[in-house]
Amino acid sequence: MGRTTCARDWSDPNMELKQQAVAGTTESSDIMVTIDPVGGDAVEITLDSSVEKAFGDQIRSVIAETLKNLGVTGVKVTAVDKGALDCTVQARTIAAAYRAAGTAGEYDWKEIDAWNA
Repeated sequence: MGRTTCARDWSDPNMELKQQAVAGTTESSDIMVTIDPVGGDAVEITLDSSVEKAFGDQIRSVIAETLKNLGVTGVKVTAVDKGALDCTVQARTIAAAYRAAGTAGEYDWKEIDAWNA
């Protein structure tokens, strides 16, 4: 069984992470993403996943690509995955990043809704 991918470019060159933030849960089919700003240019991803052997590389790739699209660097990401689809991994990463930047709730909902068409 393959994974579903949802593409989106959320480029925001002004996104500056100010605090630790969490999005998601550890319920089945979800992922809890914690983002800690640490400075610098590196993105460190630690993953604990019930599907690590089959999809660990893909989960890390989705997190890294999402952060790249957001223009986010200098972070440590801890992800606890319980079988989330790529769309969920991406959404949780976006939410955690916006929360860490202190801009949660400032999404362009019209744009987000357009994805689901």
